[in-house]
Amino acid sequence: MSSSALHRLPVRMLGDLVSPRALERIVLDAAHARNTTPERLDAATMEDILKREVFKRLQLSVPAALAKRRVSDVIEQLSKTTQERALPSFAESGVAELEEGAKRFGLYFDWPEAQRLRGLLGVARQEEEAGKDTALLVQEGQDLIARMERRLQEGLVSQAQDLAELQATFRRVEAMGGKDVRRLENLITQLADAQKQGTLLPAEVERARNITFKLRKQLESSVVQTLTAESLGDAPQQAAVSAEMQAEVQARVLALEQEHAARQLADLGREFGPLLHARADLDARHSKLKNQQHGGSLLPEAVDAWRAELEAARDAALRVQQTELDTIAAQIAGLPNTASVQAARLTLDVARMTLSGGGLATDELRELSATLNALTSPDLDQAAAELLLERQRELMDVERAARDVPGADMDLAPALEAARAALARGEDVDPANLWTLLERRMGEAAQQREDFDARADHVVNEYDTVRHLAGETTQRLGRLAESLRAQRRLGPMSADARDNYAQTLADAEAMLQEARAEYRAAQEVTSTFGADALSGLLDVFDFGGGTGGEGGAFGMEAALPASASASPRPNDAWLVGGGVIVEGVHDAGAVQLASLLDQASALGLRHLSAKDSAFAWVAQQDAQGRWRLARARDEASLSLNAGRWVAGG
Repeated sequence: MSSSALHRLPVRMLGDLVSPRALERIVLDAAHARNTTPERLDAATMEDILKREVFKRLQLSVPAALAKRRVSDVIEQLSKTTQERALPSFAESGVAELEEGAKRFGLYFDWPEAQRLRGLLGVARQEEEAGKDTALLVQEGQDLIARMERRLQEGLVSQAQDLAELQATFRRVEAMGGKDVRRLENLITQLADAQKQGTLLPAEVERARNITFKLRKQLESSVVQTLTAESLGDAPQQAAVSAEMQAEVQARVLALEQEHAARQLADLGREFGPLLHARADLDARHSKLKNQQHGGSLLPEAVDAWRAELEAARDAALRVQQTELDTIAAQIAGLPNTASVQAARLTLDVARMTLSGGGLATDELRELSATLNALTSPDLDQAAAELLLERQRELMDVERAARDVPGADMDLAPALEAARAALARGEDVDPANLWTLLERRMGEAAQQREDFDARADHVVNEYDTVRHLAGETTQRLGRLAESLRAQRRLGPMSADARDNYAQTLADAEAMLQEARAEYRAAQEVTSTFGADALSGLLDVFDFGGGTGGEGGAFGMEAALPASASASPRPNDAWLVGGGVIVEGVHDAGAVQLASLLDQASALGLRHLSAKDSAFAWVAQQDAQGRWRLARARDEASLSLNAGRWVAGG
């Protein structure tokens, strides 16, 4: 196979540790030292360069062990690529390869990378038809395709995480029935199919989240309504208990709203990222909303209003940028046809096509404006103008690279501003200092990623010790552990993916602490009752409603099934079959317990008695295998009102 693209592999795989320009220079110098060029490097020579020059350079920014592992990853990919002949040659594939990449990501037309690729591809076709060199355009296009591939893989991990949570919520609300439940089931089916095919369906994920939010609020509200009805005409003590329970349920509804708002806000940050980068005022307001969300005071209505405002701001920004582009184009049209002007016209065409596709061309317009100023300045000769343009491009490269490195953009902002001011005064600047600062942050980010991976391994290993327990806590920990496994396998991460990884870790570690506590409780119950099966029911009885983990204390005993009875079903009683309510009002606590009675059957239990902070509960299986479930404010009332019906007498 042709080796003309092998020298790009280290840049792509190690660009999060060392600046791409530095890596390109290392490979170039190493190739010259071996009397060849980067385009002519074969796999064996490239591997030698990785082990020597590249490894030595990496140690300046990251620990040797990490540098060795990352170099080994590149060598492994190099070997795999060479064997499979999977790495296309820029010289051989050219624009046709970009067209294939654009088709592959055609579904994601709203991605900024896809918008830029469409614009770049249009220019590349024109240049190819004119018989001009398209190597630089093709190289940038390949870089965009690689970034979209990373974004796709990160998106699939996130979508799998969403799908698991949606499936878990569906099992909780399925017994409610109705149009929304059926819609949710259909959306989950679509998402599961898309996940198998490696396709992202963000709109379907958003619709499913909105439905689950609505259903979970309905489930919680049904508890409030039931408690309110029961408190009417009741003793003052019972009314006080009901009021306390209502307050707890309302608190959980508020928590649901906060969770939903947080997810919506994160989605807006990704969707409108280019706009937020371009508008410091909007970015500041978005940060303020995130602070409100962290403080627990952000409501979904505020996020909806923010979306509408961002959409309007994006439309306005597109109009402003189009006007600015037209002005710059008119000015560039009158310049002599030098190499710099030709490059500017290419950038102009890419920007024009990007805007026509609905994407912002902020970086391109800044570059064009700076180019125009340099080329039309009466104080600069051609050589000085070319040097100025080169420095400006390098500063843009630094700024773009910093966006995916945690904390780097804030660190570099003053230095970048000072460097641009120096250029405006006619002074020269050395971008190497900026790259050094950025690479220090890159090294810190790489070490943070190592720490994340170690924490993920610990959670996954610890989950294996408690996974045999049933219950909401362990089930959720299992879903988080699966997400961590997938995130652990990702390569270099974007800022959004890194934030998601950190959040998943925090949630999983909290769940792990709860699971350990339940495991210790299970061991105590087992040692007391001598029944291994009891640990399997720990924490499965959660009458709190939506979030789990707040059930009361329960006693359980095995009994023979009751015979059938013609006694009428009393109030606050339910007939349960197959884990769903067959008869009775769909109360939240009863719905949740109904879905768990099948587990009791599997363990050979036929009679359950329970007590939480508000009610005493009892359930018994009849001769047909159905469960008779009832509750009252205390055991005496429960026995008097529903004891005969539950027992089948």
